[in-house]
Amino acid sequence: MATSKRLPKVQSGIAGEYLVAAELTRRGLVASLTLKNTQGIDILTSSADGRKQVAIQVKCDQGKGPGWMLGAKAEKLAAKSLFYVFVRLHDGGIPDFHVVPSRIVAQFVTKDNRDWLATPGRGGRPHRENPIRIFRDRLNKYRGQWQLLGLE
Repeated sequence: MATSKRLPKVQSGIAGEYLVAAELTRRGLVASLTLKNTQGIDILTSSADGRKQVAIQVKCDQGKGPGWMLGAKAEKLAAKSLFYVFVRLHDGGIPDFHVVPSRIVAQFVTKDNRDWLATPGRGGRPHRENPIRIFRDRLNKYRGQWQLLGLE
């Protein structure tokens, strides 16, 4: 049953984490939500036999655009075993999952921010540095790409 009621930001984030954990479990993987004081990791997941593990950072958005907001620290989070799963909730419809290696996200947001800073803003004034970064998957290259986790 789809609803057009938007969730508060905190509930949206929690929903995203549980949706990702459910999808990982549905795929036969082990998924464990971390405590909220675990910096930069929302879900620890492993292959069913426990031989391979990865950490996942979940970012959830209720909008319709191709982007998700991140902090400036995303430029530096680039570990082989760290992935982002970006969730698009579609106002209560079937969610989309975009699975992206952290190094790809770091490269994208670094270049995107550099390009934005080099482009004049309103009235030709230069943009000022700020902590907001946006990751975009305009072509849906990473949509449903669970195999990138290397666990199946």
